[in-house]
Amino acid sequence: MTTTLTETGAPAGAAPARPARRRAHLRGVPARAVVHLVLLAAALTVLFPVYYVFAGALMRPDEIAGYPPALVPHAVTGRNFSGAVHAVPLVRQYANSVLVAGVITAAQLFTSVLAAYAFVFLPLRGRAVVFGLFLATLMVPWEAVVIPNYLTLSGWGLGNTYFGLVLPFLASGFGTFLLRQSFRQFPAELRDAARIDGAGHWRFLWRILVPLNRPVLAALAVYVFLSAWNQYFWPLIITRTAEMQTLQIGLSTLRDSEMADPGLILAGVVLSLLPTLALVVFGQRFIVRGLTAGAVR
Repeated sequence: MTTTLTETGAPAGAAPARPARRRAHLRGVPARAVVHLVLLAAALTVLFPVYYVFAGALMRPDEIAGYPPALVPHAVTGRNFSGAVHAVPLVRQYANSVLVAGVITAAQLFTSVLAAYAFVFLPLRGRAVVFGLFLATLMVPWEAVVIPNYLTLSGWGLGNTYFGLVLPFLASGFGTFLLRQSFRQFPAELRDAARIDGAGHWRFLWRILVPLNRPVLAALAVYVFLSAWNQYFWPLIITRTAEMQTLQIGLSTLRDSEMADPGLILAGVVLSLLPTLALVVFGQRFIVRGLTAGAVR
């Protein structure tokens, strides 16, 4: 039995595959266009408030208060930033926020690394029970411990001090859990090879294990820094003077004292957003890689 071939080499009577694929591709174009339009609308909805904060910080008061409101500053001015800095001690509060967030981030990385290493590589009795207690701390709401923390630190004389701002946040159950999941993926053969080579616990941890887990550490650092930077309630109750308050408290004071000039508030918000935007933009790939590192073993 013979098969008749067409000029293109395909069997006679067989439908050409390329036109069929082209028709299927053309049918999928409207669906993709709708998806792209929806995503574009969602992106504009999310990004427009951020854009207006930056634009409003550069506008004159009459442009912000005008109707309809201006979307683009007609005359760029920096008076809002200078006014915000002079209305409250914003520079000192900015430095306080950087210091507090940096100390909390460094401390949580250090304590989480040590705790996670102990849970994975040290033969401790009751290790699973202790780790369960660590995870249980994640289920305790902050509102349940804020008053005991305040009474304790105030009794120690640490109110309105930098120690009082950072002391309750020097360790974290979440950071220990995240690093423990990452350390558990480390090949046992490499650990044995390092032990044979004479590497002790301290050398193995800081020379081998920590460098190989830099994406997870970077993700944890970004998460902890953003959480510490955006704290409001704890700095509000533990501090009493404007010189010891953080930036978020300063923005609240600026809002209450300068309600007639929203440009000053927008300028203060811009100053608060700059570090967080930089961390999100430059640390996004570390966040994704770090948070998914321990998901699959």
